[in-house]
Amino acid sequence: MDSWTFALKLYAEPGVSEACLKLQDEANVDVMLMLVAAFAASQRNVHLDATDIGSMDHAVRPWREQVVSPLRSLRRRLKVGPSPAPSEASERLRALIKASELDAEHIENDILSAWLGSKSSGQTALTTAEVEGVPMTHGTRCGHGLRYRPGGAHCAHGFRSTTLLNEDGAFDGDVVEA
Repeated sequence: MDSWTFALKLYAEPGVSEACLKLQDEANVDVMLMLVAAFAASQRNVHLDATDIGSMDHAVRPWREQVVSPLRSLRRRLKVGPSPAPSEASERLRALIKASELDAEHIENDILSAWLGSKSSGQTALTTAEVEGVPMTHGTRCGHGLRYRPGGAHCAHGFRSTTLLNEDGAFDGDVVEA
């Protein structure tokens, strides 16, 4: 499974999208970066430290700031105005912008996946705690620490629910197919 498919499956898990949006809005967490870090941990047995997260952020920051974020801001703005929004016509435009935002996030995922391709896969499966720690590692890197543990917990639950654990509680790298 590639990182984009993994991100879509994880994001669709109950409670995960809400937690991710809370982290994005309140802690300025790059959700796609966090999802790719979760992919690295649960599917490739790669634990990314704060330096790795910083390097990934550096690789994707121009795209995020110049393309993804402006599309997101515009989409959100059209929910309430300016006039004639919200209207049927502005909702059609908003839907197109939303699709473009998703395409831009897919490209962001591709950038991050290319960066991740330079890291060797781990030989030993990461523990549940290591995989579940991904939201907190990313949140800490963003300077927000444990204040956002509830959001991290929801994301961690999503990580746990999309992967299978072996008898030792370590991830075996297989994703549960819905």
